[in-house]
Amino acid sequence: MTALKKYQRLEASGLWRPTPEDQRREVVVSIGDATLVITDTRDRALTHWSLAAIDRQNPGAYPAIYSPDGDTGETLELAASEDQMIRAIEKLRGAIARARPHPGRLRLVSVILSCLAVVALGLLWLPGAMTRHTLSVVPEITRTEIGQDLLARITRVSGPACQEAAADPVLARLAERTGVREVVVLPAGVRDSLALPGGLVLLNRAVIEDHEDPDVAAGFILAERVRAAAQDPLADLLRQGGFLASFRLITTGALAPATLDAFAETVLVADRADGPSEPLLAAFAKARIRSTPYAYALDITGETTLPLIEADPMNGQTPQSALPDRDWLVLQAICEG
Repeated sequence: MTALKKYQRLEASGLWRPTPEDQRREVVVSIGDATLVITDTRDRALTHWSLAAIDRQNPGAYPAIYSPDGDTGETLELAASEDQMIRAIEKLRGAIARARPHPGRLRLVSVILSCLAVVALGLLWLPGAMTRHTLSVVPEITRTEIGQDLLARITRVSGPACQEAAADPVLARLAERTGVREVVVLPAGVRDSLALPGGLVLLNRAVIEDHEDPDVAAGFILAERVRAAAQDPLADLLRQGGFLASFRLITTGALAPATLDAFAETVLVADRADGPSEPLLAAFAKARIRSTPYAYALDITGETTLPLIEADPMNGQTPQSALPDRDWLVLQAICEG
């Protein structure tokens, strides 16, 4: 988006409050890659808001008060003196709104009839039918927004995601090598790794810092990708939210904040069974990454992960490491700032 590139170096001061019970604090606001980045005065990231899901609570009034879509408790105030940033946010919100489809009356009637048909199926057929139908029609951009919304809630528990300017392109290369959309490193909260809707994979900092081989981190990402292919994270969310969650998503394109809050609380502690080794080995083979380092990271004895060691698709070969040594050293320092 041309308008986005125009404003990516724009910064402003504001007052941010994560919850109504918290005191407002002075922050620095900047526009990142499809997000509004809020950092403290020491340049530490506090949160990221998706530009596609920002609401203004007081249009035309000042100070301008913004909040994430559906979460009016978290607010950002921009004084009238920050007019350039306010105009930039409003222009980007308008551009995003115009880019979204605006169906005509005939399209609206068709959508309503489709929704009524889906409701009838949901009431008369198995509850799972509604979830399956919703998963089949939800666009990727909505999955991405849901993943970012969940990440925002998880970071309230784990702390802000680790960020370092030099490490950002390294994470992007690691994501590309392992076939996911984005990799985020958290200081805590996640046991080892976790896949969220929209191709977002979270890694605990220990996965990066406690291992000398980047193929270990790549292995955790591949494992999450394979797990997500077998069990869609969005399906887990919708099943927990019930029929109404699926119905709301398919009719409004969004989920209730309470549904997202409840899932964010449970997904971090939920037990997840490991699947068969064959799909995972196939993923390692396609990425040309060794499975042995990951296997020993899971079990230092190798007893419980023997199939990943004996059937390592890179045995007898000299594959390129998931990341060059220089990139790996940069990534290992991502949480030190």
